[in-house]
Amino acid sequence: MPFKTSSQTGTLPGPTTRHPRGAATLAAALGMTTLWLAGCGSASAPAPAAPAVPAVPTAPSTGAGPATRVAPAPSVARTPKEYRQDAARHLYQLNAGRIYKGRLPPMLYAIGTLEVQVDRQGNVVGLNWMRAPRHAPEVVAEIERTARAAAPYPVPERLGRVTYTDTWLWHKSGRFQLDTLTEGQD
Repeated sequence: MPFKTSSQTGTLPGPTTRHPRGAATLAAALGMTTLWLAGCGSASAPAPAAPAVPAVPTAPSTGAGPATRVAPAPSVARTPKEYRQDAARHLYQLNAGRIYKGRLPPMLYAIGTLEVQVDRQGNVVGLNWMRAPRHAPEVVAEIERTARAAAPYPVPERLGRVTYTDTWLWHKSGRFQLDTLTEGQD
């Protein structure tokens, strides 16, 4: 039984019809060729695409350099309590996929109250735990990482430097709500 070429059938020849290990051999050869071509840096061989993992939303690139995050709108808050609203909205915007939707269950994995110090440019200059969830050190580290990664925060135009406090309500799934914007708890 002769092979038909791909031009005759519109498909690849069937190596498994003749040799049971033919498909595996062909796949291995193609994989090695792809790796070799990618390593050559040839313009004709596209490099394998890396999975996209957006850590922080970014603005479209203009081609002049790497994409950068759009600066948040300045805050016109007059008190740290008012600024807390702007900061919470900013954190929710940057972490939309990590926000627990709906009312929280009666038992949470962790609750922590964090004080964040923000300078005149919206940069985090200090974190201070008022109440840390010591039983969950991984949550403490993740909250600190999230709070720092959110910089720059809205620039506190009227306050200059500001220190605000918010309580993080952490679900066992890794999703959270901030007390300032919570949807409540059952």
